[in-house]
Amino acid sequence: MRFIFTSLIVILLGTVCLAQSGQAPKTAITYRNPVIAGDFADPSIIRVGTTYYAAGTSSEWGPPYPIYTSTDLVNWTYVGPVFTTMPAWTMGSYWAPELFYRNGTYFVYYTARRKSDKRSYIGVATTRDLTKGFTDYGLLLEWTSEAIDAFVLEDAGKLFITWKAYGLDKGKDIELLGAELSANGLKVTGKAFTLLTADRTNWESGGAEGQAIFKWGQYYYMTYSGNACCGPKCNYQVGLARAEKLQGPWEKYAGNPVLVSNDIWKCPGHGTVVTTPDNRYYYLHHAYNGMDFTTVGRQGVLSELIWDEKTQWPAFRYGTAIPALSESPMGASQNRVASLILDFKDTKAEIPWVWDVSLPKPTFSVKEGNLQLTNTASGPAGNFLGLVIKQGTYTFSATMNPQPDVLQSICLYGDAANGLGLGVRKGSLELWQVKEGARTVLKTQSIPENAQSVNVQVHTAAGQYYNFSYTVDGGNPQVVTDPVYASYLPRWDRAPVLGSVFREKARVKALFDPSR
Repeated sequence: MRFIFTSLIVILLGTVCLAQSGQAPKTAITYRNPVIAGDFADPSIIRVGTTYYAAGTSSEWGPPYPIYTSTDLVNWTYVGPVFTTMPAWTMGSYWAPELFYRNGTYFVYYTARRKSDKRSYIGVATTRDLTKGFTDYGLLLEWTSEAIDAFVLEDAGKLFITWKAYGLDKGKDIELLGAELSANGLKVTGKAFTLLTADRTNWESGGAEGQAIFKWGQYYYMTYSGNACCGPKCNYQVGLARAEKLQGPWEKYAGNPVLVSNDIWKCPGHGTVVTTPDNRYYYLHHAYNGMDFTTVGRQGVLSELIWDEKTQWPAFRYGTAIPALSESPMGASQNRVASLILDFKDTKAEIPWVWDVSLPKPTFSVKEGNLQLTNTASGPAGNFLGLVIKQGTYTFSATMNPQPDVLQSICLYGDAANGLGLGVRKGSLELWQVKEGARTVLKTQSIPENAQSVNVQVHTAAGQYYNFSYTVDGGNPQVVTDPVYASYLPRWDRAPVLGSVFREKARVKALFDPSR
C-alpha cells in the first residue's frame, strides 16, 4: 500500500493586533507556527550543547511520548518514542513527559494512569541514548487522588520535582507542589512544599497546572497555565510568577494572564522554557490552530520571552497572542513538508505508527511490498494502525487488494468506540461509522468481483466533514456519498488519528499493497 497524506497547504491569514502584539520584522527570516505539527500537547524541551530535544503527550496512543530533535528550534525531526513497551504499572493517559538531562543521562518524569486504581501519578525512566528508548523505574510519586505534570530542576546542587496536586480531591484547592529528589533523581526524599495555589476568583478559576521554572537574575520564574485545557470549550491561558527562593514565597504577576487566545491560535499553555546559546528565552508550548482546532489537536508552538530590566519581569515578544509569523531564533529558514508518502517497498523507512493503548498492540510487518496487519483486537471499529494528522486539510488514500473474508478500511479513529471509515472486500465497499460504541453501515457499494486493486480516499477541509471516494483498477474516481459529518471524532484531550483498520472475527491477515 502507499499512504498519501497530502496537505493542501493552508496559509493562515490573520490580523494580529499590532498595538498589542507587534509583528516580526519584514527583513528578518521568519517561522510560522506550529514548529511541531499535529497533536503534541504539554511539550517539554531541553538543550544539550547545541541540540534541542522535545517530548509530548501521547494520551491514549501508543507508543507513549514521541520525541523530536532540532538544532534551530523551528525544524524538528522525529526521533522515536520514550517507550516501545508500555510501563508495566500503567494503562493509559500518557500525559506531560518532563525531559531532564544531567551528567550524560536523560531522565523522563511522566504522568500515566495506574492499572490498579485508574488514578494518574508520576513515573520516572532514564536512558543514555534517546534513540534506544528509556528504562522504566516505575512509580515515583503517588499523591492523594492525583499527581500530574512533573517539572524537575536543579537548585544549589540538589534536584527537585514539582507537580500539580488535588485536581481530583473534593474540598481541596488545586496546588502546585514541590519536593526534593534523591541525588540519582529516582526517589522523592523531601517533604512537600507549596509553590502556588490556584485563585478561584480570576482567570485561574479552572485550576493551575503545567508549571515550568527557570532562573534569570536574582529570581526564579515560573510559567503556568490555568482554566480548561482541552476541547471546543477550552479557555486555557498562561501566567507568570517569581520567587527569590524555590520554596517561595512566590509572587504572581499583576498583569496575568500573559498569553491568551486569538483567532489564529486558541487556548495556549502548558510548555517549558529553554535558553539558546546566545541566552534568548523560548517557550515551547501547545495551542489549537484557529482553523483546524480539535480535529488536529494541540500543536507544538514556539513563543519568545523578552526581559524588562526595570521591572525584572519577562513578557512575550509579540504580546499576549501568538502571532502568525515570528523571527526565526537562529536565522534558520523553516522547511515545510506538504506530503507524506509511505511506500512499503522501502522496508528501512522509519514510520511513526500509533495505535490505541486500550487494545492489544497490533501485530504488523512489511513484507514483499505489503503492510501486513494481523487481527488481534475485537470491537466495533476493529484492529487499527495509524498516523498523527498534521494539518486539518488533507487527502488520504490507500490501495488495497480485495479479499472475500476481510473488510480492509481507511479510517478516522477517535477511540475504540468512535470511528469513521471506508472499507473494501471482494465485490463491495462499505462506508461505516462507530459512534459511542454502536456500529452503523452508512452505505454499501458494489464493485466488480474480479477487481484486483481498489484505491480509497478521504478528503477534508478543516475537519468534521469528510468526502469519501474510490477508484477500481486505475479507472475513474467515484464519489461514495455526500460529505459525512463527524464532529464526534475528536475526543476530550486528543485529535483523531488517520490510518488503516480491518475487522473480522477470524485471526487473518490484511494485505495493503503499494499503489500501482
